[in-house]
Amino acid sequence: MKYQPIIGLEVHVQLKTDTKIFCGCSTRFGATPNSQTCPVCLGFPGALPVLNKKVVEFAIKAGLATNCKIAKRSIFARKNYFYPDLPKGYQISQYELPICEHGHLSVTGEWGEKKIGITRIHMEEDAGKLVHSDIPGLGSNSGVDLNRACTPLLEVVSEPDIRSADEAVAYLKKLHQIVVYLGICDGNMEEGSFRCDANVSVMPVSSDKFGTRTETKNVNSFRFVKQAIEYEIERQIDLIEEGGKVVQETRLFDPDSGTTRSMRGKEDAHDYRYFPDPDLVPLVISDNWIEESRISMPELPETKLKRYQTELGLTEYDSEVLTATRELAEYFESVISEGAQAKTAANWVMGEVTRGLNESGLEITESPVTPKQLAELISLIDKGTISGKIAKTVFDIMWQKGGEPAKIVEEQGLVQVSDTGAIEKIIDEIMSGNMGQVEEYRAGKEKVFGFFVGQVMRVSKGKANPAVVNDLLLKKLKV
Repeated sequence: MKYQPIIGLEVHVQLKTDTKIFCGCSTRFGATPNSQTCPVCLGFPGALPVLNKKVVEFAIKAGLATNCKIAKRSIFARKNYFYPDLPKGYQISQYELPICEHGHLSVTGEWGEKKIGITRIHMEEDAGKLVHSDIPGLGSNSGVDLNRACTPLLEVVSEPDIRSADEAVAYLKKLHQIVVYLGICDGNMEEGSFRCDANVSVMPVSSDKFGTRTETKNVNSFRFVKQAIEYEIERQIDLIEEGGKVVQETRLFDPDSGTTRSMRGKEDAHDYRYFPDPDLVPLVISDNWIEESRISMPELPETKLKRYQTELGLTEYDSEVLTATRELAEYFESVISEGAQAKTAANWVMGEVTRGLNESGLEITESPVTPKQLAELISLIDKGTISGKIAKTVFDIMWQKGGEPAKIVEEQGLVQVSDTGAIEKIIDEIMSGNMGQVEEYRAGKEKVFGFFVGQVMRVSKGKANPAVVNDLLLKKLKV
């Protein structure tokens, strides 16, 4: 390639607090427009902001989880600009002294492992929302919904260390997983709880000077981020090759066409006329507060993934699947705590449980089969009470109708048959009725063995103990 993409991401993480960052209004999504507002978030003269302590706690946790340095003293600033859904005419944010700085996340992919720097994480309030609609007889109209105004955000600003759309998506997915694991964000991208601004520029591979960047605003899915970045890289290269110049601007991504389009000129920091907010005192954070936040954090996915491999003996793939969400990992660990072996529990959670969830459209927290019930079902297999095949039948009954596994086995008459005499009788009958296959096996065609196993299990309706069946068949077929 003649050109090298340079990519930096600004991610807005909406915090999962009950109330807004500077007032007591609810942050509940989907309420009637302008029903969750007050003089503070409406920007009335004389209304004073009061900082929500929970927002600071969440910011500290986000900083610790992304290897940032937590500032002992940080400042809130006013970011001045006009927009119809910004009632005060400025946004309360942080500028020169943010709460978190100098962090990083490591991502892996076809490029190997790569560390992507995090410049800063700062707290700020969200703006409102413009609502566009067509009203019969009146044409197109726009309204302003200020329910979202003053909703708490963390803005996570990466270094321009990303060199491809795939790297960008890997970084975003890891950051998304972390904030959801921490419980500070619900991660709902469709509702805008986790959205990304992508800064993209290109430069000749022989150059060490970055090109002019564009910013594509508020992209709210991993797939769209990838498409937007790839389109913007190609657009800028084509523009340069044709003799044009890339203009510093803000652009919007159109998911229908997969293209970006110009929205407005991109401002520089000085255009916002930042200055410390006179209504908010400097935020001072003690070492004790930082340590308390660290102690209260859950085990993060990267640490959990490594522990599953080293302590539980799981494969990297199994560990990645089981740590995908905090809830899935907690379910899996609960099955183990109830006595199941890690590998067996992993197979059942990734197999039957996941299948049931997908078919039922449920989340793991809604699973009809509890971790304790699953562990008890696995115990019945380990004891030889039922076979693995019968266990799947029992699981389906538990999933559809509920009930305890031992009671279902008893009521349905599903206890595994381990009586060698009864199994031997079945084998003798099958062999006598299939002498051709017997001779084939004895002539060296060992694949026929599976035929006999299948026949025994069919006749026994799946109740015959597979280990006993295999042992007896081997002895009888070799005679």
